[in-house]
Amino acid sequence: MPEAYCVKCKAKREIKDPTQITMKNGRPAVQGACPVCGTKLFKIGASK
Repeated sequence: MPEAYCVKCKAKREIKDPTQITMKNGRPAVQGACPVCGTKLFKIGASK
């Protein structure tokens, strides 16, 4: 599972319901939610 930094929790968290997206500039990214607080998490780069 991909991890991203949660600004609200101030810790690295696993992304809940990760979705592979493409940004406007064509770069891949992963978007999802924090499993603890529900804040939107975003990680630039392709998921493994």
